Amino acid sequence: MTAKGLATRRRIIEGAAAEIRERGVAVSTLDDVRARTQTSKSQVFHYFPGGKEQLLLAVAQHEAELVLSDQQPYLGALTSWEAWQRWRDVVVDRYRRQGQQCPLAVLMSEIGRTTTGSQAVTTALMRQWHAEIAAGIRHMQREGNIASGLDVDRSAAALLAGIQGGVGIMLSTGDLGYLEAALDIGIDTLRRG
Repeated sequence: MTAKGLATRRRIIEGAAAEIRERGVAVSTLDDVRARTQTSKSQVFHYFPGGKEQLLLAVAQHEAELVLSDQQPYLGALTSWEAWQRWRDVVVDRYRRQGQQCPLAVLMSEIGRTTTGSQAVTTALMRQWHAEIAAGIRHMQREGNIASGLDVDRSAAALLAGIQGGVGIMLSTGDLGYLEAALDIGIDTLRRG
């Protein structure tokens, strides 16, 4: 794909993401996306021959990437307890700003959580997130700040599961306290580890 083609595809994805955030998946049409992005029907189908479902999957991938990029540079630099605290605060702030509307959750519901494409997006997101957390734990172990015998992968998985559980409760109830508790206790457990 040419640079111009990549830019057009990205504009369509970002326009569709904005449309979905504002109006929701159910009422957003390809015509709405075309109007927002100033693209033709042939351009949309050139980049997304599978139509709306393929575009929604690309938007889900875009939203998944935002979940991780919103946590940077902190997620990629978990090298001190202060850095862990900054990362924790960024995660909580992201979900505080997002509120009970989660574009990624809405998209996954629309696409279907059990489709091959949606599972691939979710799996890639969770693997990357887990890898970043695990890298931070390993760094802290090398520095002698976390016990060397601590199982890195299981600890990273538990922290990530706590985040996801806290986010799930927040989406259902509006209560951010569960997410904060999961992060605080998870990080404190690493400290005491």
